[in-house]
Amino acid sequence: MEQGEAKKKKEEAIFQAALRVIKRKGFHRARMADIAAEAGTSYGLVYHYFGSKEELFDAIQRRWWGGLFELMEELSSSPLSVTQKLAKIIDYFLGTYYENPELANIFITEISRSTTNLTPDRLSHFKNFMKMTQDVIKEGQAQGLLRDDFPSRYLTYIFLGALETFVSAMVLVDQKFKDLEQKNKVAQAILEVFMNGACTQRCKQN
Repeated sequence: MEQGEAKKKKEEAIFQAALRVIKRKGFHRARMADIAAEAGTSYGLVYHYFGSKEELFDAIQRRWWGGLFELMEELSSSPLSVTQKLAKIIDYFLGTYYENPELANIFITEISRSTTNLTPDRLSHFKNFMKMTQDVIKEGQAQGLLRDDFPSRYLTYIFLGALETFVSAMVLVDQKFKDLEQKNKVAQAILEVFMNGACTQRCKQN
């Protein structure tokens, strides 16, 4: 049991070191030797846990998408209101940037805004996420809470576009949240700006 825990800790240390190195150098310039040095471990041990740099990059993507898809699956059967569901999606992006800025940074710079690393498999993650978000938007339209004079896919583009652009701007200027309170205020502001434009009169009266 202790050996298993030690293994997990070492793997996580290498993973976090990889995040820092890739953030600084970019995926294509980062070397496994750089990651080993950052983690304070041997070159061979890095390859023991991750067979290649590509495999390590896939692990980084799984960390991001795994958490996000877990949330979206929960929301698909949740009794939460549409507004609360959208708030949860916003909080995933901002919360990840607050708690693990390197992971959010790599998602933005190496995955979301990079066509070089966009394989068909990785593209399918984006499409699935957009579809699941669109399902939340459709739910709001069916309930008469979100305007239906605009296609659900366009409302989805606006919602996710605003969210991704905001996080991208934070990443590109390397601006961190001062504290949890600031992060929560920003999340609320993004939600309110979207809802003020997407809400029906019925929604605004509630």
